[in-house]
Formats: sequence, structure tokens, C-alpha cells
Amino acid sequence: MASVLNTLIERGYIKQLTHEEETKEVLEKEKITFYIGFDPTADSLHVGHFLALMLMSHMQKAGHRPVVLIGGGTAMVGDPSGKTDMRKMLTKDDIKHNVQCIKEQMSRFIDFNDGKAIIANNADWLLNLNYIDFLREIGPHFSVNRMLSAECYKQRMEKGLTFLEFNYMIMQGYDFLELNRRYGCLMQLGGDDQWSNMIAGVELIRRIESKPAFAMTCSLLTNSEGKKMGKTESGALWLDANKTSPYDFYQYWRNVNDADVEKCLALLTFLPMEEVKRFGSLKDAEINEAKKILAYEVTKLVHGEEEAKKAQDATEALFGKGSDMSNVPTEIIKKEMVGAALLDALVYTKIVPSKSEGRRLIEQGGIIINDEKVTDVKRLVIEEDFIDGSILLKRGKKKFYKIVIE
Repeated sequence: MASVLNTLIERGYIKQLTHEEETKEVLEKEKITFYIGFDPTADSLHVGHFLALMLMSHMQKAGHRPVVLIGGGTAMVGDPSGKTDMRKMLTKDDIKHNVQCIKEQMSRFIDFNDGKAIIANNADWLLNLNYIDFLREIGPHFSVNRMLSAECYKQRMEKGLTFLEFNYMIMQGYDFLELNRRYGCLMQLGGDDQWSNMIAGVELIRRIESKPAFAMTCSLLTNSEGKKMGKTESGALWLDANKTSPYDFYQYWRNVNDADVEKCLALLTFLPMEEVKRFGSLKDAEINEAKKILAYEVTKLVHGEEEAKKAQDATEALFGKGSDMSNVPTEIIKKEMVGAALLDALVYTKIVPSKSEGRRLIEQGGIIINDEKVTDVKRLVIEEDFIDGSILLKRGKKKFYKIVIE
């Protein structure tokens, strides 16, 4: 039987794995249960999580059963991995709200029908633990010296690592043990920044249960310069359409660096690798066609085919030869804003975060109305600006908005 591991390696997902030969054998011969953890620190997943969802989807398509572990319990502690400061403490109500939102998003990417996948929440077991019993069962299997050598703790030692956060590795290891006992879960998958925590779980199961357990990490989504992808001017690139519109989401992938196109096509789409390599080999103007395909495919997976087509049509209308402006991002202003300052309208619609940012953009030639550059920071919104009922406003080189009156 062909192993999904070969597919994951070919597409560039796998960074590290424990027990390599055993892992190859079990994925070739068995259909296993595996898990990926998601801490509900926000009410939406972002592009970093999307990489994990793609990894999970490849595994599910190969016949393996995913467990989506929502960290309702661990979120009350906070993961120190990759952080120089302690995370904000969330309330139980915050976590409950975020868990519900994430569950709804997950169902768009993973098939939960007929037990094909499981959603679990570690609050179900962590919040009711007896501290003494937990220490007696789990504590002897963790070496403090070894824990302190883990990269996730090293980074925090200089500023101060709280005992609260020090428990995170133990709790994540215990999660794996609990999932192994409840669902026969054999493998944990996750980002490479979780490597130390994942090893802890593997070793805990092997010691306490005397059973095989495995872990594989995926590379973090970075560009050709080694910087994390998925960051925009306004923050993270969210999977929630209310936080990042499908149009803005599409534009992000349409404008990635040439050197990142092949990697993104391999990791974030299901296109066959022959096509991925062919698109990735294109040069100069031709690589733009590959970027269009990347933007469409990723937007389709996250927001659906209809929204991907709308974003594509809007882009063609603005940058290409199209003329249908109906799908261009639309902002609404009040009727009384006609005759008032343009800066007020820009802030009201959140096209700019503040008047000072609006002034800076105008002074630098970064605001264009109906193909005419705005040069006066005191410019008003006037009736003549509305052509066929709307203003076409361009911010910077690639941000377009259609402004209409309420």
C-alpha cells in the first residue's frame, strides 16, 4: 500500500518525525488515528492553522482518522512556545466562545460524518484532574533538567518563566496519553515549534502504556526570506470572511513573491505535483498566471468556489480587462458625508485606521479617486466624485474600494 508519508514529504510538509522506520511501516500497513491540537486563543483560525488543516486533510484522504483537539483546558495556561512574553490569560467565557467558532470553521475542511473525524476538547479531562493523583501518575516521567533544555522554555528563561507556563509541556503530553486511551490515537502532528512538547507525549505513552506512539512536525509557513507568511497591514490573514474578506484573501496570494509560488501551491492546494512544478518553473510575466491559479485555488478551499470566482472577477475588473465591478469590495458612507472631509470618510469606512495615516497616504500620493491622485489633505467628498452611483478609490498600489452612499 502506498504511504501518505511519501505524499507529505514530496509536497514539503514534513520537517521532523520520531521513529522514522516505524512511522513508515505503520502508515503503509494500517489506518491510524492521529491528532492535531488547536488552542482557542481567537475566535477564528488563520493561515498558519490552514497549513495544519491541509496536512490533516491529506491524512484523512489516505484513510486515517483525525482527532481535532481543541485546547479549551491548555488555553487557560498558555503555550510559551515561540513567545518572549507571557500570553494574555483568557476567561472561561472567552474560551467557550472561541471553541464554538473554531468548531464551525473546522467542519468546512474536515469530514466529520460517520465518525470519520472526531472533535475533542481537553477541558473535558484537564479541568477535572485531581492534582495529587496527576502528579503521582505523570510527574515521575518528566525530568526538570530535560524540560529546561527545551527550546520553548529556553527563550523564556531570561525574562522569567512562570510555573503556570512550565506545566504546558506536561499537559500537552498528557493530552496525547488521554487521546491514546480514549480513541487509540497513535500519532500527533503539529508545527515544528511544538517539537519538544510532542516528543514529551510520545515518550509518556511509550513509558506508561508500553505502546507505540509517534509524532511528525510540519514546516512553518514561511516565505523565501524565512519570514512567516500570512501577515498583512491590518494583522493576521484570517480564515473568517468577516475578519479578512475573500477579496483581500485572494489578493494576498495573488501578490506573493515569485520564489514562493511553487511552495504555496504544494502546501496549500491539492493540485497534482506535476502541475505544481510546472507552474513553479514559470518565469517573469508568465509566473503571474501561476499566481492567479494559486489565489483562486486557496480562496476556493477556504471560502468556497462562489467567493473565489467573485474575488477573481473583481481582480480582473480592476487590474485586467474585465468591466464587472459588482464584486469589488464595497464600503458605505452616510449621505451627510457628501460635502464633508475625505479624511472623515476614509476613517469611517476603515480604509485607513486614523486621520494621521490618511494624511500620510495623501501626502505620499497613495490615495487615488477615479484615476485622479488626491493631493490636498483637506479635499472634500463631492457629488461629482460619484460615477454611476459610486466612487472607485485606490489605496496604495493594489487596494481598491467601491464607495457608495447609504
